[in-house]
Amino acid sequence: MASDDSVRERVNRLELPFNALGIDPYGISKKHLVVGFSLLGWFYRHYFRVRAVGAANVPRRGRAMLVGNHSGGYAIDGAMVLASMMLELEPPRLAQGMAEKFINQLPVGSLWSSRTGQFTGLPEHAERLLEDDRLLMVFPEGARGTAKLYKERYSLVDFGTGFMRLALKTKTPIVPLGFVGGADAVPTVTNSYALGKLVGVPYVPVTPYGVALPLPAPCEVHYGEALRFSGTGDEEDQVIRGYVEQVKHRIAELVEAARASRRARLRPGAGA
Repeated sequence: MASDDSVRERVNRLELPFNALGIDPYGISKKHLVVGFSLLGWFYRHYFRVRAVGAANVPRRGRAMLVGNHSGGYAIDGAMVLASMMLELEPPRLAQGMAEKFINQLPVGSLWSSRTGQFTGLPEHAERLLEDDRLLMVFPEGARGTAKLYKERYSLVDFGTGFMRLALKTKTPIVPLGFVGGADAVPTVTNSYALGKLVGVPYVPVTPYGVALPLPAPCEVHYGEALRFSGTGDEEDQVIRGYVEQVKHRIAELVEAARASRRARLRPGAGA
């Protein structure tokens, strides 16, 4: 795993209002962050060998919204984006995601998600985080995005529009990102919704080798320049949809850039 000491040093430099016990007003725990990011850091550095491009486009301080694509299987992309914000940025930042509701129904899932800053995706939670100048991570494709099959890994399904209304209401810049490699780690050929229902998740991905344990596939994430839109969040659906399509188009461009970069990186003789 990544060095606990190096992760602890970065956690200690987070510009969050922790109290003397290492707990912030949202219940985020320094202790849980160190353990969680030590594990994520090992996967980030050594297992998925993530390459992050354009991380400097993420504001160093203040509210911002990371908006990206899901690459299929399950949310390896989200976990690696969280790791990149903690491990790549100066100063480090804690990105906070809007987790699917089923996570809080899993054993210890609720505790660990809340202690590391990941909360159920309710609009009021997201708005409060942004009003407190936090960094919010959003995947507008939702569970439909992680359910992509391997052959669909570079496509984008329909985006929800709630993130755009929220960004307008809170005057939050949107940092688009394109992530590739997650579907190579979990090459899904089909999804079992029946099995998912039995275990309390939306679906269970099925790979050519059966179980959906991730392969050590190199991943790449490209961050674009921040996008800013004018409005109040009460605009007509047509206006909001137009803004969303602009974000979606930019993410598609970043996916293609990350795809080309990763292909060059994996070319024989290029090194990883």
